[in-house]
Amino acid sequence: MSGHSKWSTIKHKKAALDAKRGKVFTKVIKELMVAAKSGGSDPDSNPRLRQAISTAKASNMPSDTMTRAIQKGAGELEGVNYEETSYEGYGPGGVAIMMDIMTDNKNRTVAEIRHLMNKYQGNLGENGSVSWMFEKSGQITLSGNSNEEEAFNDALEFGANDFNALESTFLIGASPSETVNIAEAMEKKGYEVVSSSVEMVPKNMTKVSGDLLKKLITLLNLLEEHDDIQNIYSNVEFDESDL
Repeated sequence: MSGHSKWSTIKHKKAALDAKRGKVFTKVIKELMVAAKSGGSDPDSNPRLRQAISTAKASNMPSDTMTRAIQKGAGELEGVNYEETSYEGYGPGGVAIMMDIMTDNKNRTVAEIRHLMNKYQGNLGENGSVSWMFEKSGQITLSGNSNEEEAFNDALEFGANDFNALESTFLIGASPSETVNIAEAMEKKGYEVVSSSVEMVPKNMTKVSGDLLKKLITLLNLLEEHDDIQNIYSNVEFDESDL
């Protein structure tokens, strides 16, 4: 079960950088608000909110912070009105890039992202220009302080479709609709869930090198740091030495 192992390696290392940047809580709060706005504040009848709560718990978000975000999204407390959209295009070397956006000003956001893409030899495309290169997949990260064979068997029993052991973590792949169920089942079984989310996984990887790779890494880092970008996905294939 190693379907997206290279991609998982990249995501795992990038997630560690995201945490250091202190962006995790901000992104999760936005997701909680938008999920509650779109489907109500009851997680039992709102699968997206249930997934967002699972993500929030995995990032050790305080329960009162979580509750306030849900109340703001549901209109029970005053809060910012975020709109959702997505942008896609190509980076240096023809690498496909997809971005999930939450913003209170679409015109400002698209202008800033287009400027970054153009500056580093990329370009924004129309909807659908690269999304066909990706597929949705649930991604669950466990702390690797458990027996690998037992974790593999339990993940399989609960419905996982991919499993990779990486450094000090276990990476589990799942269908989007079953991600939160599997994460909760693994947690009840005693495993430490580090993260749980639904991601866009590239079907094929693209290799770039030299100056193009340097520009691409700079571009991806700047996009990651943009306040309105919730998630960013690309199909670049890194070597260990690149990370």
